[in-house]
Order: sequence, then structure tokens, then C-alpha cells
Amino acid sequence: MDARIKSLLVRGDGLVTRRDLLRAAPAWTIQTARRANQLVRLLPGVYGDAVLIRHATTDLPMLARVEWDVARRAALAYAGGRGALSRLTALDVWGLRRQPPGEPLYLDLLRGSGLRDRPHLVVAHRSAFAIAPPQVVARGGLQVVRLDRTLVDCWALLAPVDRSSLLIRTVNDRLTTPQRLAAALTEVPRMPDRGALGDLLDRLAAGCRSPLEIWGHDHVFTGPGMPTFTRQARVRVGARTFYLDMFAEAERVNIELDGATSHGDPAEREIDLRRDALLASIGILVVRFTHRRLTADPVQVRRETVAILANRARPAP
Repeated sequence: MDARIKSLLVRGDGLVTRRDLLRAAPAWTIQTARRANQLVRLLPGVYGDAVLIRHATTDLPMLARVEWDVARRAALAYAGGRGALSRLTALDVWGLRRQPPGEPLYLDLLRGSGLRDRPHLVVAHRSAFAIAPPQVVARGGLQVVRLDRTLVDCWALLAPVDRSSLLIRTVNDRLTTPQRLAAALTEVPRMPDRGALGDLLDRLAAGCRSPLEIWGHDHVFTGPGMPTFTRQARVRVGARTFYLDMFAEAERVNIELDGATSHGDPAEREIDLRRDALLASIGILVVRFTHRRLTADPVQVRRETVAILANRARPAP
């Protein structure tokens, strides 16, 4: 390989743009290196060292035959500073979902860039798109669309069974907030299943933090006889801090919803009992409903809850 090309590849960790190549060497050196299978074109204007090719299958696009890290850097090089990794690719960069090998890379570009889709690369053009914070951030040395916009853009691309759990997890892990997600949703006025995403964000903003809590909110714990519960209420008992699922402050009642797999471990059950006892010491009654009861007999759960709240609301004799 020509020493000038080799030097550029070393400097670019295996990648080099045509523009940089032509600054250092004549065009014929590029063709010579390609014919000798020393240099491969990954995207228009972007070349890679042939040793980066990991998949010998020739029916795959060249971009799909290199490792993900190389492909992502190649996509950004193709953008030439005018784009950022987005959608399912950004979700992988954020560490929330790994892209399977068959999925294409996603790249958001400033409208008017003139670049278009390529094999294994899906391009979206956006108006008023700035390759700078807060719209774009650097993560792992890669330019990537901010997390809340990424999650909104991925909503229609994800399997329906995975959508809610992913957003709930990111909120629970405090990677973003329902308010930031709602603000990002206003940036995308047209998208499939937009209403379902808006409904989920409303539930998250109300404090729901699990699919079971959302189900309970929609089917049991709203309507006549029910107070406005404070969800994830912060309560201190001595040196301990607890977060209550649904707290009726006036009645001093906390409703806890135990998931389908809760309390399989006796040690976990013991922890809950000690927690409930500590809360009782400051006058908070903890009422627990299991996943099975809540989903199989919601009418009875509602009746019991209303009766408990009414009893606690009565003045002491």
C-alpha cells in the first residue's frame, strides 16, 4: 500500500475520506489500492482499510461487513460534520438496546445536505438541526442525537411489546424525564401511534413507574371515591427514606402494587414487612395488592380501596 495512504489510515483508525486522500496523494493511488484489495469504499467518499472487513459474504453491503464501531464512524464521516447518529443506532450508542446485525444504521442530517440513503444506511433530513448541544451530544467519541428525541423517534420503529418498557426504564433510571420526553414529542407532530406515546407520557408524568401501575391507574385507582394519589411520594422515617407507590396523604394510606414476580424470595418479603412496620410507626397504613388480584378482580380491589380510604377519613371516636 502507498505509504501516504497507509499513514492516513493509521491516523483515522482505519478510515479516511476521499478529500483527505486527494490532499495527500494522486487519484491513481486510490484506484491502485482498491484494485489490490487494500482499500475498500464503505460509503461515497469514505474508504476503509481492507483488513477491517469482518464478513466475507459478498451479498452484504460493504457497510454491513465491518464492525459496528467502524460502520458508525464511517456514517459520520459520510455526513462530513453535518449529521449525527440517530434512532435505533443512537439507542445502541446510549446503551439501551443493542442493534442486531441486520438492522441498518440511522443518521440525521441537516436538511439541504444533499446526502441520501445508502445500502445499510437510512438518512433523515431535519430542519433547524444543529450539530451541537442540546440537539446533539458526543458519546463515546460519536456525535449522537440527544436521548429524549432518540426515544421519541424510535417509538414507531420498536416492536409494540418493547416500547413502553423501554421508556419506563429510562425514566426509572433517571436518564430522562416525562417532561423532557413530552417536549421532544412536540417536535414530531406526525408519527405512527403518536397518541399511544402521548398517553404513556401522561401516565409517567402522573408518577406511574411500571406497566402494572399504569394498568391500575387506568382501570382501578381513578374515578368516583378515589383521591388524587401522590405517586412516588418521598417519606422519611428517622434516617430512612422511602418512596411510596400511591399515597393518599389526607387518609395516610399508601397503596403498594406488587408485581407478578414479587415476594418469591422470603428475604424480600421480610424487607417489605419491616418497611411497612416503619411506615406504620408514623401513622401510614400500607395496603398491598398483588398483580393477580389487581388484574383478575379490579372491581373488588376498587371497592376495598374506597372502603379503606373512607374508614381512615372518619374522625376518631
